[in-house]
Amino acid sequence: MRSYWNIDNSYSQISVEELRRKAEESIKKAEKKGKQMEPVITSGRQICKSWWGQAWCSNLEQYADFSSRLDRGKRYVRSGAVIDLKVLKGKIEARVQGTRRTPYKVKIQISPLSEDRCQEIIKKCGRKIINMEALIHGTIPNELKELFTGNHGLFPSPKEISFQCSCPDWALMCKHVAAVMYGIGVRVDQNPFFFFELRGIDVDRFIDVTLENKVEAMLKNATKPSNRIMDDEEVLSVFGLEL
Repeated sequence: MRSYWNIDNSYSQISVEELRRKAEESIKKAEKKGKQMEPVITSGRQICKSWWGQAWCSNLEQYADFSSRLDRGKRYVRSGAVIDLKVLKGKIEARVQGTRRTPYKVKIQISPLSEDRCQEIIKKCGRKIINMEALIHGTIPNELKELFTGNHGLFPSPKEISFQCSCPDWALMCKHVAAVMYGIGVRVDQNPFFFFELRGIDVDRFIDVTLENKVEAMLKNATKPSNRIMDDEEVLSVFGLEL
């Protein structure tokens, strides 16, 4: 006979095979009801392939307060337990399959960027035309790493994120939330513009303003003589000629 005071502190995990089976069943059940599911799919041990996706995961792993749940979150996202993840303006809505039949609901809120921080990012993006060309084509050049990994970049700090999960876990970040956080890395791996949407930035407006500022700066300098232009005497001396 079990006693109320006899508490078993051992932790048993659902097997990967069982987790995947339940996840597939939940997806099929939702689709039969007409719900559009957007599962997170990973391949191999590496969750993200691009440097910006990997940087998101590395930033997440610096949240020391959440370290106890991150490994379980990795296991869940690799097992296909994140059966639905939608990136919206400033928030994430997701469904994560757990031990019970009904998937858990996860909501993550991310604070929008302040106007000052947004303007600073616009300045950094507009320093080189090649940066803008890469952004327009959905790639983030290495020169813009500071936009994400810097102290005042697009990556949110722990105080700029709030979590909510329907599971009974008392932890602020449970394994289901951790799985969704890694799932965000997979999403931005596929489309880096999700970073901007997460911080409340309209990408089209952002690019238009950055290009306008860059063109304005170029026009201001158009009438200024460049110190790289050689006069006639310098040109002749280069070729060993005289006037």
